[in-house]
Amino acid sequence: MSKRLSILLVRPKPPKETIGLQHVMICEPLELEYLVGNIDKNKASVEIIDMILEKKPIEFFVDKYKPHIIGMTAYITHVGVVKEMAKAIKFVSKDIITVVGGVHAEVVPEDFVSNYIDYIICSKPIETFLKIIDKVISGEDTKDIEGTYIEGKKYIRSSSFNIFHPDREAVSKYRKRYYYMFHNPCALIKTSLGCPYKCNFCFCKEITGGKYYARQLDDVMKELESIKEREVYIVDDDFLFDEDRLNGFCDGLKERNINKRFLVYGRADFIASHERIIKRLSRYGLSAVIVGIESVREKDLKDFNKRSSLENNEKAIKILQKYGIELYATMILKPDFTKQDFKQIEDYIIGLNVSFVNLQPLTPLPGTEIYNDYKDKILVSRKDYAMWDLAHIVLKPEYMSIRQYYYQIIKTYARIVLRGDNIIKMLKKYGIKEVVKMWWGSQFVTMQYIKKIIRGR
Repeated sequence: MSKRLSILLVRPKPPKETIGLQHVMICEPLELEYLVGNIDKNKASVEIIDMILEKKPIEFFVDKYKPHIIGMTAYITHVGVVKEMAKAIKFVSKDIITVVGGVHAEVVPEDFVSNYIDYIICSKPIETFLKIIDKVISGEDTKDIEGTYIEGKKYIRSSSFNIFHPDREAVSKYRKRYYYMFHNPCALIKTSLGCPYKCNFCFCKEITGGKYYARQLDDVMKELESIKEREVYIVDDDFLFDEDRLNGFCDGLKERNINKRFLVYGRADFIASHERIIKRLSRYGLSAVIVGIESVREKDLKDFNKRSSLENNEKAIKILQKYGIELYATMILKPDFTKQDFKQIEDYIIGLNVSFVNLQPLTPLPGTEIYNDYKDKILVSRKDYAMWDLAHIVLKPEYMSIRQYYYQIIKTYARIVLRGDNIIKMLKKYGIKEVVKMWWGSQFVTMQYIKKIIRGR
């Protein structure tokens, strides 16, 4: 095939069963933008289709663009959706090459094995996708492409950032609709890959085999200068890691006069022991941090191999509050929780005046260190992919029914977030329009939980 290819890159919509945060956040498909930015435009025209924001079925876009290749990105919750989408694509034309990638494909590629999926990218995704393009252009009929999944074949984990910047113009028709809670509109940037810590529940560290790779800050600054949005979500698995690098980040912002507001991931122990750099970052736009508080029980932190403490959590919260940085706390709910444990979370979070918390039932994702530890206690089938969303109960509660456990989740969340002083604080900080928008979106999530309570599963 010598002519220029037509390529569709698709982000699927989550299945209805998934308890989705897309009601309070829809972030740009950065992984697909990276592909567009690295594909030779002389070889192919590329379109990104965001099915979260589209109402028409995939068949409509296949008919409109008549692609030679369709690439789909996916998390574990999308596995069933992607397989059905690939089947629909092949029904339109068996000649279309279907490719699946994303973090779940890199860690558990065998989940995507299907007669309707031609390639599963499990390593070096951008480099591998470019190889697939070249194979299609050359007309070579081969399944054995380095970086794609073949049963029994070993492959090398992703390990570098030696690539071009993402092409954000590829989603220009969607850009104004991408946001993260009150960060609206919001762009994404990734400045490092992997996480150097060893939390045993973590999926992110499995992608790079526990290794950590950081981009050159000069390159990061060049990309930031190209971003039009003021709100920027740095989607590193752990941005607050290297104090020298963070000082260099601030220096770069100052030298280039870059004025942004940043949302990042960070660990409590780093924040607790590095107040000076947190203060400096706050002056250069750090507006919010997602922190894995994880638990109010010291034993749980040890069980998770968190290598932090309740003391660090409390100190980190106070430091963020001191410098006016919003905290989005996340907590993991173990199956041995009692009603008293939920009440302890409520008292703890309210006592520390935290506004936002995400309560996640412990989910031993396939591919993680703890999956085998809990494998015999899992309630849902491995193939009920839609339920592996970190919101469904997948482990049997020890001291209450599933219905009661779901009730405790929404009751605890409501008492924390909807307390009077917290609502007043949010209204003053974000305005009535944004608060109502968040409240309305959160009602969809609450309704999904209420349905779970009614069904008892």
